[in-house]
Amino acid sequence: MTAESALVESEESAWRTLRRGLALSPELRTGLAGTIALAAVSMVGRAAIPVAIQQGIDHGLAAKGGPDLGVIGTVVAITVAVLVATTACGYLMMRRLFTVSESALAAVRARAFRHVHDLSMLHQQSERRGSLVSRVTSDVDQITQFLQWGGVILLVNGGQLAVTAIVMAVYSWQLTLVVFACFVPAVLVIRRFQKRLAGAYGLVRRRLGALLAAIAESVVGAGVIRAYGVSDRTAARLDEAIEAQRRAQQRALRTSVIGFSTGEIAAGLALAAVVVVGVLLGVAGQLTIGQLTAFLFLVTLFIQPVQIATEVLNEAQNAVAGWRRVLDVLAVAPDVADPGERGRDLPPGPLDVRFADVGFAYPGGPEVLSDVDLTIPAKTRVAVVGETGSGKTTFAKLLTRLMDPARGDVLLSGVPLRDVRFASLRSRVVMVPQDGFLFDDTVAANVRFARPDLTDEQLALAFTELGLADWVAGLPDGLNTPVGERGEALSVGERQLVALARAYVADPDLLVLDEATSAVDPATEVRLQRTLDAVTRSRTTVAIAHRLATAQAADEVIVVDKGRVVQRGPHDRLVRDPESIYGLLYASWLEQTR
Repeated sequence: MTAESALVESEESAWRTLRRGLALSPELRTGLAGTIALAAVSMVGRAAIPVAIQQGIDHGLAAKGGPDLGVIGTVVAITVAVLVATTACGYLMMRRLFTVSESALAAVRARAFRHVHDLSMLHQQSERRGSLVSRVTSDVDQITQFLQWGGVILLVNGGQLAVTAIVMAVYSWQLTLVVFACFVPAVLVIRRFQKRLAGAYGLVRRRLGALLAAIAESVVGAGVIRAYGVSDRTAARLDEAIEAQRRAQQRALRTSVIGFSTGEIAAGLALAAVVVVGVLLGVAGQLTIGQLTAFLFLVTLFIQPVQIATEVLNEAQNAVAGWRRVLDVLAVAPDVADPGERGRDLPPGPLDVRFADVGFAYPGGPEVLSDVDLTIPAKTRVAVVGETGSGKTTFAKLLTRLMDPARGDVLLSGVPLRDVRFASLRSRVVMVPQDGFLFDDTVAANVRFARPDLTDEQLALAFTELGLADWVAGLPDGLNTPVGERGEALSVGERQLVALARAYVADPDLLVLDEATSAVDPATEVRLQRTLDAVTRSRTTVAIAHRLATAQAADEVIVVDKGRVVQRGPHDRLVRDPESIYGLLYASWLEQTR
């Protein structure tokens, strides 16, 4: 058995997925009873037309003494009234379904997005971002499309099938058995292929997620791709993803064609058998011309849902596969969860930091931090240094609770981070990452992300206090200059300037800098360093340091090596031992500045 077939076999049933989906989407059940009632009237109306035809033929056209125009006129009038009522009920039913499904799935999309956003950094890093995005976008779109079109057809045709079968049985149980005898084997065959189709469309949705991930990665990494001249290799990867999605789609379509063809064969056999047996029953005096004609119309009404169902079920399997992927994301419990009402707020004032026997390992890997036990007093400026891969950035993520330690506790002013409400934590603790991520908006809007109430004057003052007024003045539109997607209209250093300004206006009690000045030119770094000295003097600051200036400006330096804290103290004292880890790092920094 291949890996793909094993995935197909492990897929849960469509009904179970639908039950899970309805349980997590109560909005879909809103007004369901009224919608079903309208659908029922529409279905009965359709089945009433053949009855009217039978009455018109037997009691109007074939009346004793010649055609009875009064009966024919009455039948026509009733038929028109039924058609009008049926059409009106069908319109109202579809309108209700469209409104409910769109509102419900907008709620599902929002819920899925918020849940993806709440998932830990570890989970987001373990799954391709494009695949996560596809679950909130294309997978939900597939569900919407099915509910608004395929769902309507299944609801109407399912009822039409049941009502038509009852009316057929009233007219002739013998002919009804003939129809069932033709369709039961076909239904068994279609049901068998539907199980295979469920797995096939599950694979289609996974392949589409992988394709979107590959496209997003190629667009975001376009600069690197061009710089290294690997456009051909990137195109080959995209071609491979496109081909894999095409093969999966073709496999699903081939399976669906078998089901559709089976329904077509059963429909042809049913019509032929009804004509033959119906004529025999008529000759025997057990069926009138009107009844046989009405029965043929009823068989058509019976066949239509079966034929359409084979097509709609294909769409349904695609939608169920998409729904299953959305539900699978919603079922993942965030391992870094907001304690909510059960949580605590951080105490007012500057925050001290305590790492109590902290250890951390990424899934499936060795510990990257081991037995970290230290205290950082409030209002202290600390630089965390170490070689690449020593655990510095992990230290910062644990401190800001982007991740939780595998063992031990991280405490701020005596409160374990696991017990702190996110609202309190995010308002008091701010981290400036090394990449300085910006949103596709203006410089002002990106800084206001931290404090939406800031006026233009306050923003200008903040940049002046940071020593960046001349930089802002040099921008094409000043604070209203667009930064582009991910800030790509600015240089890397300029993005870090905006990110620092955003952190500055947030006015946190604990500021964590993941070497936020690493891409700034030396002149700007000196200017920023002077400003940051004043800004950080009144708050606890932890800086992940990759440059000498950051370590020299700190009150204390913490040296991390292979996940352990190996040295700690002021820069002037640590540098006295040239053979220590910090001494070697210091020598390397000096060598780079020469």
